Amino acid sequence: MTRLVIATSNRGKIAEIEDLVCGMGFAVIGLSDLPARVDIVEDADNFEGNARKKAIAVARAAGCPALSDDSGLCVDALDGRPGVHSARYGGPGLTDGDRNRRLLEELTGVNEDRRTAAFHCAIAFSQPDGDIRTFNGILRGRISFSPRGDSGFGYDPVFIPNGFDCTLAELGMDVKQRISHRAAALSQFAQWIRTPGT
Repeated sequence: MTRLVIATSNRGKIAEIEDLVCGMGFAVIGLSDLPARVDIVEDADNFEGNARKKAIAVARAAGCPALSDDSGLCVDALDGRPGVHSARYGGPGLTDGDRNRRLLEELTGVNEDRRTAAFHCAIAFSQPDGDIRTFNGILRGRISFSPRGDSGFGYDPVFIPNGFDCTLAELGMDVKQRISHRAAALSQFAQWIRTPGT
């Protein structure tokens, strides 16, 4: 089985990706499982740029393939914010709940029809030699007026996917694994990895 490093220390994200790549012949580990710390500055101005940077750095440091994900929430009424800064939105030291509260505060007075948003995900898969592929997924929806549900992580409690009346945190992991931006990007990765010669 090939070792695959998921270029994150976020246990929720590792578990989600591990579940989605199940059966592909990978033994999944996270950044914290590596013997040496890998510091990466996520300073690209788009999701794909950050994903590529992380995957290449981690694959080289670990000496085995690495899969990185850069994802975030883009809210139309906020001109696409928090975007690539989703994990750092509001400053350092904030919890997911803090960031959700800040987002809802910024949207105070914004009507439901203007609360449209989309989760974006870029997945990058890199070999230690720098050979890299990227895959992208989007989940469109809207921002709720209050946090709801206790499943998932990040902005899941305030994001209602199109076609649903519940937030991702209310829908639960089974549904999220089928419809999410990350699932869409990883589905493309799975199709590529299972098709020899591509």
